[in-house]
Amino acid sequence: MVWLADRLFSVRTTRDASFNYLPGQFARIGLKSKPDLAEPDVWRAYSMVTHPLETELEFYCVVVPDGQFSPLLEQQPVGAPIWVERQSFGFLTLDRFTPADSLWLVATGTGISAFLPMLESSDIWQQFKTVVLVHGVRTPDELAYRDSIESLVEQRQDASGGKLKYLPICSQAALNGPNRITSLYENDTLESLANEPLNPEQSRIMLCGNPAMVTEMRNLLSLDGFAAGRRGVLGTLAVENYW
Repeated sequence: MVWLADRLFSVRTTRDASFNYLPGQFARIGLKSKPDLAEPDVWRAYSMVTHPLETELEFYCVVVPDGQFSPLLEQQPVGAPIWVERQSFGFLTLDRFTPADSLWLVATGTGISAFLPMLESSDIWQQFKTVVLVHGVRTPDELAYRDSIESLVEQRQDASGGKLKYLPICSQAALNGPNRITSLYENDTLESLANEPLNPEQSRIMLCGNPAMVTEMRNLLSLDGFAAGRRGVLGTLAVENYW
């Protein structure tokens, strides 16, 4: 599917029955840079958009114009072979946390990939009363999966379990100047928009996306008492860099 011409797209592949993963994990996918090669020679890591119970795999991608992999992937015709390594990777998973009142999922760009399968998992609604999904992009046309997310928000309104709140943040479409997730956190606007507290006593938070956002946001959260787990102790913060 093309989300934004020449920039954002997603691909679906078949799934080997032996390939297992947790929501939030990623896998390496491979392509042959030349058709006469016997094996793929170019590999990149992508999070699975699809839930582990689905029979296919979906990956959400951004085109890096001068990159070696993404332009090649975008050009693949329907039915072309794509290799997926059998091993999954990553620790941006729900088992990083103990239950809490709320879980904040903060992503920029294609980093939202890691969070989408979590929203389809029954585990997340057993662990948290409220889930807040924050998706930061530059312009509204980059809000991929928005319709399906808003549909899930409506479904959760009638559900007996946890509620889902969705905050699409468009940094270049603000009336009063650019909006950045880090700035909105610093001035407490994120909490206000969600009508939900964000503190380590009541909340857990995951960050996935642009490394600059992840680094800055992690530093700000650390000042407020959020910390990643270590040495077998579960934390209140988990992060993953993702372009």
